[in-house]
Amino acid sequence: MTITTVKPTKPWMARPAQRLQSLGVFLAAIAISYFVVQISDFKGKLAYLTVFFLAFMVLDFIYQYLTLSKSAAKDAIARAVIAFGMAVVVFPIFSILVTVFLRGYKGLHFSLFSLDMRAASMNDPIGAGGLQHALVGTFLMVAIALVISVPLGILTALYLTEIRGRFTKPIAFLVQAMSGVPSIVAGLFILSALIYTVTRAYSGIMGSLALSILMIPTIARTSEEVLLLIPSDLREAGVALGGTQWRTVALVVVPAAKSGLVTAMILGIARVAGETAPLLLVAGGSDQTNLNPFNGPMASLPYYVWKAYSFGTAESVTRAWAGILVLLIIVLILFTTARFLSGRKG
Repeated sequence: MTITTVKPTKPWMARPAQRLQSLGVFLAAIAISYFVVQISDFKGKLAYLTVFFLAFMVLDFIYQYLTLSKSAAKDAIARAVIAFGMAVVVFPIFSILVTVFLRGYKGLHFSLFSLDMRAASMNDPIGAGGLQHALVGTFLMVAIALVISVPLGILTALYLTEIRGRFTKPIAFLVQAMSGVPSIVAGLFILSALIYTVTRAYSGIMGSLALSILMIPTIARTSEEVLLLIPSDLREAGVALGGTQWRTVALVVVPAAKSGLVTAMILGIARVAGETAPLLLVAGGSDQTNLNPFNGPMASLPYYVWKAYSFGTAESVTRAWAGILVLLIIVLILFTTARFLSGRKG
C-alpha cells in the first residue's frame, strides 16, 4: 500500500520565475531613477528615493497587468504604496542611528566615563576630560524624578481605573493635557514658581521636579492602560473572598499588573532622559561632578551635548556626538527593556 503525502502548494508564495521578474523590475526602477536624477534638477538621496518609488510602481503595475490581471496590478500599487510608507518611516530612523554611530564613536575613549571636565576644555584633544559629571547628574535627577513620579502616577492610574470617583473625567483630561505639554513649559513653571521666589539658585532638585512634571503623565497613562487589561474576574474573585476594595487592589490587581507597571516606569525614564530645555532653565550646568542635588548647578547629558556643540570646533563637536551616542544607547536600552517586559506574561 502506497501512502501519498500531500505537500501544500502555498499559492501565495512567489515562484522563482516571478521573483526573477520582480528583480528585473526593481533593477529597471533603479536605472530609471539614476537616469532621471542625472538629467534633471532633482538631486540628493530624497530625489533618488522618490523617482525610484514612482518608477517601480509604474513598472510593476504594467508588468502585473500584462502578465496576470487588472486585480493583480491594483495589488501591486497597494504593495508599493505600503512599502514606500514603511521606507519613509524606517529610512530616517536608520539614517539617524548610522549617523550618530559614525560620528559619535570617534569621541569614545577610556577616560570618557571616569573623568569630568573640571581640568579640561571642550576644545582640548578628545582624550582629555570626559562626561562623568553629565552621567552622574542625569542619573541623580532622573532617579529623584522617578521617586516623585512613580507613586503619583500609579496612584492616579488606580484612581482612574479602580475608584472611578466624581473627579475621574477631570483628572483623565488633565493627564491627557499634561502629556502634550512642551518640556520647556515644565522648566518655566519651576523657574517662576520656585527658583525666582524660593531658592534663587540652580540645583539638581529643581531639574528633578521639572522632569517629574513630564514623567507623571507618561507613567499614569501607561499604568492606566495596563490596569485596564487586568480581567474583572480577578477583582470579583477578591471581593467574593471577603476582601475590601483596597486589599483587592493591593494584593490582587497590582501584583497581576506588576510587569506592566515596571514597563510604565521605564517608559517614563526614557521620556525624560534626553530632555534639554527644562534642565537648562532650572538645573544650570557644571563642568565638575556634583553629588549633592540640593546645592549648586548640576550637569546632564543634554547640557553636555549642548555646551560641546556650541563651541563649534572639531574637538568639541566630536565630544557632542559622543554624548549623543551615549544618550541614544541609554534610551534604546530603556525602550528595549520596556518592550521585553511588556511582552512577558504575569
